[in-house]
Amino acid sequence: MADYINIRGQSIEVVASDPANPTIGQIWYNSTSNTLKGGGVTTAGSWATGNNMNTARFQLAGAGTQTAALAFGGGTPTVTGATEEYDGNSWTSSNPLNTARDTLGGAGTQTAGLAFGGYTGSPSAATEEYNGSSWATSPGSLNTARYVLAGCGTQTAGLAFGGGPPVGFTGATEEYNGSSWATSPGSLNAARSYIDGTGTQTAGLAFSGAYPSITGATEEYNGTSWATSNPLNTARYHLAGAGIQTAALAFGGDVPPFTGATEEYNGTSWATSPGSLNTTRYALAGAGTQTSALAFGGQTPTANTTATEEWTGAGSPLTKTITAS
Repeated sequence: MADYINIRGQSIEVVASDPANPTIGQIWYNSTSNTLKGGGVTTAGSWATGNNMNTARFQLAGAGTQTAALAFGGGTPTVTGATEEYDGNSWTSSNPLNTARDTLGGAGTQTAGLAFGGYTGSPSAATEEYNGSSWATSPGSLNTARYVLAGCGTQTAGLAFGGGPPVGFTGATEEYNGSSWATSPGSLNAARSYIDGTGTQTAGLAFSGAYPSITGATEEYNGTSWATSNPLNTARYHLAGAGIQTAALAFGGDVPPFTGATEEYNGTSWATSPGSLNTTRYALAGAGTQTSALAFGGQTPTANTTATEEWTGAGSPLTKTITAS
């Protein structure tokens, strides 16, 4: 006969609060809420509403992660240099950009941010670095002054691409080394503005845009040249993105009309997620990864917004309350 200790199973831990990082299949009893809970994973990605930004604006830039994000620049509708930091719960105002502007590019982290290009009343080439407290103007300006461009990478290894000068649009690509910009021999195959991107200086991803027509065109950068990949399922412009070249997230934008559509890129193609932004908007900013992203700011069909949303991707850890069926 089997011993009781071998057939009765494992004991269920009794805790006053849920574990910070439960493992898949872990079961516990929360004595505070009097509920039985378990650890699992999400089966589909979704957006959850977070606390609002302090300054409503659109055409801003972002950098960092979901729990340590940086928002800067934009239009209120007048151009602003307003800078805010997000800690995973709320936004705190910081020191503004030295050059107020909108439709700028951004890269880096919350404590080492990079701002470049944009529109001040004319196209700008100005570049600024953020140290976690304030912005300092870099002696190195973009070689091609432009706005509605995109960027990715870090403060010491940044990448700028696309955008629009006063007339037309460009595929020009530039690399930043922490002090100056160098024009890359590789330009985008599809020159465009109102573009977005993510990744690193040697593994960048460019997607979406407009002019001469709205597009879902996607391209990958290898540090020297751009290669065309499969396009977004929903062609659009002025959207936001997060992640890396082989695991990216695209969300929001204008088709038209404005959309909350969210798509995931696996390094080859885009898949539309069933989870859309709760606040449909365009000209917003993003930060984070494919499984843990942040969307903030932008313009709805009626006004500029302070709305902030947090993305939890499929396969992310999940705490589930267990109830009798």
